[in-house]
Amino acid sequence: MNVLFIVPYPVGRAASQRFRVEQFLPYLQATGISYKLVPFWSRDTFAILYKGGNILRKIAGTLQGFLQRVALVLQLQQYDYIFIHREATPVGPPWFEWLAAKVFKVKLIFDFDDAIWLENTSAENQKASTYKQHHKIAKVCTWGYKISAGNRYLQEYAQQFNEQSVYLPTTINLAKYNRLKNQETERVVIGWIGSHSTLPYLKLIEPVLQQLEQQYTFDFVVIADREPDLTLKSLKFVRWREEVEVENLLQLNIGVMPLPETEWAKGKCAFKALQYMALGIPAVVSAVGANIAAVPHGNVGYTCTTERDWYKSLERLLLNIELRSRMGADGREWVAEKYSLTTHQHTFLNLFN
Repeated sequence: MNVLFIVPYPVGRAASQRFRVEQFLPYLQATGISYKLVPFWSRDTFAILYKGGNILRKIAGTLQGFLQRVALVLQLQQYDYIFIHREATPVGPPWFEWLAAKVFKVKLIFDFDDAIWLENTSAENQKASTYKQHHKIAKVCTWGYKISAGNRYLQEYAQQFNEQSVYLPTTINLAKYNRLKNQETERVVIGWIGSHSTLPYLKLIEPVLQQLEQQYTFDFVVIADREPDLTLKSLKFVRWREEVEVENLLQLNIGVMPLPETEWAKGKCAFKALQYMALGIPAVVSAVGANIAAVPHGNVGYTCTTERDWYKSLERLLLNIELRSRMGADGREWVAEKYSLTTHQHTFLNLFN
């Protein structure tokens, strides 16, 4: 069997791709299935993609990605399956997906972990969003042999167009997340990990953190690819790097994941919370979408609706080391049972049956 993986990002550069595609590849190889993985963006283009300026280089990198996709068309019949993570091209109609499924008749597996049929416009992607053609997701779901959806909300959407829509949560490799946070630290650290696209969500809990700062001493650590715009005396910024991701997360005693109550946020797969819990770090999250199922309230962390919920939950954990330790240990067991890589490897491999 031969599989072509069509992915947006260079290897090792984006969380969704790392945890939904790349970490499963050794299991695929172990079964004797060969594969080829082809990103749209080169490493050089991706390095400047979300930075200001470099317009000509970005245009050149985009054209290069399109030309590579065109060249792949003539190779499609070499493959038994084509696995597309999120989209084959970042803008324009789903021409590649249509050719693969309808003309070359290759079995198309479509994987997504966000509500990408909705517009989610930020200052950075506003121009590109005009050309995104978000409605194409419904068509791709219709053409798919199987659909892999990151949470139940996404699965329900896909099932409108394709009965072969499978729930495959974003999973954690516990062989890599192989340590348990020691909560006996001199100073408590509350923290968050993510990318520039979700950094604005931290504004939702900024007033709560400011209020806590008036009563308690702690650090608030943000692990990201860009510095946050927050007015907090407790703020410490750590630039994200894959090779020290686990070590940086182990700085935290408490992990947070605020989300707004929007349709887009319902498509999020609670992955930050899973990262925290896998390392024995209690998670405090917004009671939105997949967060509700991923973080059983009061057992492994807390789900919050109001600012008061956030304040009381964070305060409780700040003041109680035994509670942090117990919830952290229970969270680790919960992830091992429900969200680990080994638990869901067969769900991934069964996509190719």
